[in-house]
Amino acid sequence: MKKLVLALSMCFANWAFAQEMTTGFNLLENGKYSQAKLFFEEILEAYPSNKTAQLCYGRALGLSGETAKARALFTQMQNEYPGDYEIALNYAESLLWAENFNEAQTAYEDLVKTDSTSFSAVLGYANTLSNLKKYDKALERVNQALSLQPGNANALVSRKYIRLGRANQLSSDGDYRTALALLDENLKDFEGDNLSLQVRANVQIAQKDYDSAFVTYGRLADSVAVLTGQALVAHLDGADQKALALSRKAKNFSPKDSLQSIQASERYVQALIWNQKFKTARHTLDSLDQIYGNAPRILALKASLGMYTGTFKTSIAHYQSILEQDSTSFDGNLGIANAYRAQGNLDQAYAFAQKTTEYYEGQKDALGLMQTLSGSLAPQVMPRAAYTRDNGGNRAYAAGLSVLFPVSYRFRTQINYDYRKTSNENVDAQASNSSFNFGVQYRIHNNTWIEANLGILNAEADVNSYTDVNGAVLLKARPLPLQYLELGYSRELQNFNATLIDQKIFMNNYKLNYNMGTNVNLGWYTSLIFTPQTDGNQRKLLFTSLYYNFTKAPALKGGINYQYLSFKDQVPTLYFSPSSYQAVELFADLNGNIKNWQYTANAAGGYQFVEKDKATTLFRIEAGINHTLSNRLDAGFYAKYSNVASATAAGFEFTEVGVKMRWQFLAKPVFKL
Repeated sequence: MKKLVLALSMCFANWAFAQEMTTGFNLLENGKYSQAKLFFEEILEAYPSNKTAQLCYGRALGLSGETAKARALFTQMQNEYPGDYEIALNYAESLLWAENFNEAQTAYEDLVKTDSTSFSAVLGYANTLSNLKKYDKALERVNQALSLQPGNANALVSRKYIRLGRANQLSSDGDYRTALALLDENLKDFEGDNLSLQVRANVQIAQKDYDSAFVTYGRLADSVAVLTGQALVAHLDGADQKALALSRKAKNFSPKDSLQSIQASERYVQALIWNQKFKTARHTLDSLDQIYGNAPRILALKASLGMYTGTFKTSIAHYQSILEQDSTSFDGNLGIANAYRAQGNLDQAYAFAQKTTEYYEGQKDALGLMQTLSGSLAPQVMPRAAYTRDNGGNRAYAAGLSVLFPVSYRFRTQINYDYRKTSNENVDAQASNSSFNFGVQYRIHNNTWIEANLGILNAEADVNSYTDVNGAVLLKARPLPLQYLELGYSRELQNFNATLIDQKIFMNNYKLNYNMGTNVNLGWYTSLIFTPQTDGNQRKLLFTSLYYNFTKAPALKGGINYQYLSFKDQVPTLYFSPSSYQAVELFADLNGNIKNWQYTANAAGGYQFVEKDKATTLFRIEAGINHTLSNRLDAGFYAKYSNVASATAAGFEFTEVGVKMRWQFLAKPVFKL
């Protein structure tokens, strides 16, 4: 009878203990790890050697963030229970929690070798490989896990994230088709999965398939995410007004004081900036500032506004504030790199682009910026050739070669050689001239450069042959946002035709060029040139242009030009030298690109007034096309026609055609960045 009572007592104690442990298991299953940790601490006070309680306590420790303690406990248990497979599984998982992925890989490899049918080991191995970005092997292992337990929810979720990681890799490598195929497999397992759809849209954007990306965003369940995504696609596709309409709609749909509201407001401000509605963007940012303060998202928007309005120093300050909060911020690092580049501080631009790739390995935009900056320091050869003729019987052939050899972001050297041969059958005259120049460019500060060149010119004509010097010095600067200034001097030979070369007339040009841009698409360009010549004559030239930028892609601008020209002495038998010449014209300028082709076109028409003569019409047109054969080689062709009297020294209408090339003959800079 006593034995029966003792047996019943032991059964009741085991049942009660099992019931008590079930409470702890439920806490772990429901993600209440801190509570589970406290629960199993109490269990272990009563049953300190209970293996199950120790394992559960270790899991509660690791899952609540105390990974070092969890690993120490499992290591101790491995010493107590050598060869125990369950403990080894938990030890391997503790390495995952601590992000010791290389050690975890070794641990799981041993576990899978020991028992290839263990679902937990195979799935853990797949997750480890995924964290190491070995996605192809991870996919093999997660499929193996699903063959052991078909339809297992955890394995399906792991496979989803493995596919997402591999799709991002493939997209970065340009294999868009395989990336999209993986994402479509995800969408079969998880119909309408938002994350898979968003990555799918990103891949389609990367391949510039904007129509498909627009449709993909439309499949998202969140209407605000749909509209903000479609607004971005519209902007990338050049439809900024559509982007503004969609972002405004998203802002109206989003619940106030929610994450959706922040996302919608962010896209709305971006769309305002894209549409150059800067005043409204500032007012909206002021409102957001009162709610969110110096949140990185708000700072990034302020910086973006500064980039579009040309206040790069302000943008840099905002990006620095972002990095003070989070040194790894993608927006902060790549944003400040682009801002430094726009400011002209190329050393800092490269440094922050490189830092971006350290935090975000393989990031395309950062790599592209680094490649552009590095390429700008590699030596380049630029050959060119042209043919010119006019209605006065003059013909000219010209060829030239420039070699650009940068030493650093601040200092560049350049060698130029030019040859021109001209003839006139009407008067049986011919002449040629060649020049060899050595030039330097030095960046004084940011976008302020000083350029100078000096060379020797040799001319051979029917009567005179001579050697002389020519050269130039020029200061280029941006004194204020959207303002561009050029101030300089140049000495050059009047070499349009054979007669002029024979006369040995040099022009000493003192010039001032100023372009004033605005944030409302209007611009005003002015050029002043005063030229004392070696024949004792003097030329005064004013050219001014008021223009409006109609579109950005392709870039189309148009406006009105006015030109005034005056010579002190009139020597019409030698060159066009009126006491007064005026021209008024309307013009349009277009440039853009289609894939690897770039095109430019400029046309103008109006009236010109020479002395007191009756006004005559003027017309000029110029067009060019350029093809990018590779990152290091491009070639182009251009043609132009003009009947503007001041366009040539002889006052004739003329036509010119030419070819040009740029070859970056070394892949990398000679000097270390």
